Amino acid sequence: MRVHMLQYRMTLEQADILEYYLKKQTGVKDVKVNDRTSDVIVLFDTDRQNIISLLSSFHYEENTDVVPEHTGRELAREYEDKVIYHTLKRAVTRMFFPLSLRSAISFAKSWKFIVPGVQALLAGNIEVSVLDATTILISMLRGNFDTAGDLMFLLGLSEILEEWTHKKSVDDLARSMSLNVEKAWKVLDDGATVLVAVNEFKKGDRFVVRTSNMIPLDGIVVKENAEVNQASMTGESLPVNKDAGKPVFAGTVVEDGECVVEVTSISGSGRYDRIVNMIEESEKMKSDFENQSTELADRLVPYSLIGTALTYALTRNTNKALSVLMVDFSCALKLSIPIAVLSAMRQASNMGIVIKGGKYMETVSQADTVVFDKTGTLTVSSPKVKDIVTFEGNDKKEMLKLAACLEEHYPHSIANAVVKAAADEGLVHEEKHSKVEYVVAHGIVSSINGQKVLIGSHHFLFDDEKCIIPEGEEEKFNNIPDEYSHLYMAIGNRLVAVILIEDPIRKESGQLIHSLHESGLHNLVMMTGDSERTAKAVASKVGMDAYYSEVLPEDKATFVRKEKSNGKKVIMIGDGINDALALSEADVAVAISNGAEITREIADITVPVDDITKIAALRNLSTKLENRIEGNYHKIMTINSTLIALGILGILPPSSTAYLHNLSTLALSVYSMSDIKM
Repeated sequence: MRVHMLQYRMTLEQADILEYYLKKQTGVKDVKVNDRTSDVIVLFDTDRQNIISLLSSFHYEENTDVVPEHTGRELAREYEDKVIYHTLKRAVTRMFFPLSLRSAISFAKSWKFIVPGVQALLAGNIEVSVLDATTILISMLRGNFDTAGDLMFLLGLSEILEEWTHKKSVDDLARSMSLNVEKAWKVLDDGATVLVAVNEFKKGDRFVVRTSNMIPLDGIVVKENAEVNQASMTGESLPVNKDAGKPVFAGTVVEDGECVVEVTSISGSGRYDRIVNMIEESEKMKSDFENQSTELADRLVPYSLIGTALTYALTRNTNKALSVLMVDFSCALKLSIPIAVLSAMRQASNMGIVIKGGKYMETVSQADTVVFDKTGTLTVSSPKVKDIVTFEGNDKKEMLKLAACLEEHYPHSIANAVVKAAADEGLVHEEKHSKVEYVVAHGIVSSINGQKVLIGSHHFLFDDEKCIIPEGEEEKFNNIPDEYSHLYMAIGNRLVAVILIEDPIRKESGQLIHSLHESGLHNLVMMTGDSERTAKAVASKVGMDAYYSEVLPEDKATFVRKEKSNGKKVIMIGDGINDALALSEADVAVAISNGAEITREIADITVPVDDITKIAALRNLSTKLENRIEGNYHKIMTINSTLIALGILGILPPSSTAYLHNLSTLALSVYSMSDIKM
């Protein structure tokens, strides 16, 4: 449906409010708002009258809270205006200004290009700036001020388009990485904690953050201390200790320990800007494709100059020599290759895939081994409690209530299942336990009424903590069904309950494995802490090449290291804290979007939880990006070599080779900005 808003002019802010208001409505699939014309295009799969009702009841001032801090609309308008202004300015100059004035303008503008070229020469570097400066200078010395002006116009336009594409890609990426924390544990005046929405916090309020959780707001640590991963803010690879009095920032993650934080800013204190700065300064933004194209571009500059000199020496024809000088390979290489990479990252972002740097796409296309976690990755992200087996006469509901009371502090797909099961039963629990301690990849330790409470894996309770099965109930324990995942709970080192978790395989997991096999990957490995029987059943059903059961986090990391030492390029895919070690070791770390905060922080790539087949789409996109870049190389070499040959043969004058060269460079760059056909 196309709708025209009855207003003379729509501001950028109003366009964003309307767009995000409609996107949040049930039945609306997509929305495009044109602020220049005040038109709205709505794609929907509901009753047409519903959309009309939504629009008729809409008021800008009532919906300002639906718009995120950054939307990208202002950036797009800025560069649209720059392109239009730059183009119109040149058109007006050529059409209406006399030659003498055009020549003066070209002379004045030329210094912007000549000075960097001279500076590069003085520094002993023969770069693209030297070639640009030489071309423009010779054109003006020969009296071709219009040619020089056109060259500067095309170079300026290329610069605007490159900057626009780069900034848009960075903006898309930064917004995708922006904070997405909905609730936090607020510390009340009496010391109790309650889970509340982040937008309800005010300056001076306090919240507690525990291992693996993301810090939702900027603040100052007032109690305890923790190791905080600040990679999203500073790029630091090692966690930083934060004790009382030290600041912490929204979006950073507690790797170990816990801390109580007093809120100093409810806005996140410029998290978006810090992410943008981190991305732009990080070498992660550069793939080998880009680095090689830049190096090759600079290496080719001397050859262009030598070719010009050699042509003049052999022909004594200035026009033929200039025809060579007017065409260089470096502009197209430096422009089209980075734009192709950044555009592919933008395309991935539109599919819900967040990529933190171009080099990771390159590695995905070259990878030969993929390691999968099972729970929450190959299986559904929302498992369910199927049953509870109790011991020593304990009540099922009481055991579920206690388990939920502990698990809600450390959200994970299994923990979420326990908490949801308690909520579905209408079980309301009080915080009767003492401080909760999380043991990574093992379980939770606390105490209640002076007795130690444990909840976690079989290895944690029976091997590490030496818990025992109550006498006479061994047969009940041995008959617990193996088709479910098991969560064990003990009080006073005696088993009190086993919670059976139904963890069904995602319907798209088999399709994903099939697609990855078709893409050329034949070493797909599943690693899980589950039993051999469960692991074998899942691996067989989805079509894994290999699987490993009953593994610990360090086992996953060791396997990844071993594969890499054997010359493999490894992708690791996971969603839990227990995957963090292996993710850190992999060539490319891929996290599921609803996984643990620390996992998403470590990850180089994040894929949407509702469709893990996007992993195969990413592999396809990365491979086709590599093909596009290779195709760009061939096109650049063919087009520019042809133009040089036509110039040397005298078929094309220098002005024509310059125009055709710059136009082909722009055309190739615009092509590189387009979406890759999947």
